[in-house]
Amino acid sequence: MKVNLAIVYYSSTGTNYQLAQWAAEGGTAAGAEVKIYKVQELAPQAVIDNNPAWKAHLDDTKSVPIVTPADIVQADAIVFCTPTRFGNVAAQMKQFLDTTGGIWFQGKTVNKVVSAMTSAQNPHGGQEMTILSLYTTMYHWGAIVVAPGYTDQSLYKAGGNPYGTSVSVDQDGKMKEDVKEAAMHQVKRVVEVAGWLKKGMELKQEHSH
Repeated sequence: MKVNLAIVYYSSTGTNYQLAQWAAEGGTAAGAEVKIYKVQELAPQAVIDNNPAWKAHLDDTKSVPIVTPADIVQADAIVFCTPTRFGNVAAQMKQFLDTTGGIWFQGKTVNKVVSAMTSAQNPHGGQEMTILSLYTTMYHWGAIVVAPGYTDQSLYKAGGNPYGTSVSVDQDGKMKEDVKEAAMHQVKRVVEVAGWLKKGMELKQEHSH
């Protein structure tokens, strides 16, 4: 009875794609069935063409499937990775979340186990706010938010964000903190909780027959 884990990310130059890959590694290690999805790019091509790193990253990730609400329905657990944009979720990620109204209305977002990660240029550049604003949407979904809290030593090395793994990135796009272990721990915790929930729901169905 494997947990179906969807990792949904937005990345312009690759930081959150890296977080998504570490999340996938953690999910696989925890025994989940893992799929990585990106959200649709919305920025005008002219803007992207002016930024070589952005253009290169877009080309590098051509083969990653674009997430749809149906992918959310299929998943038991979802980990979101989004950069911080002025202390909030990147517009591309927000746009995708705004398309989930249909599945929300049908009750298909209820009891999804969710968690989030982010990155910003500065330690106080809105990392906590971004994760918390994404969680606000999750409460509307009726999802179950599983934050890392301080459940593992790896969190301290990563900067100690109890809401979700977050990383600061320098001018060259290099990560300043060592967050790989924290990201993997966060996802293992998500998979564990999703596994308990899945088992519990199956037991409940058996008893109701």
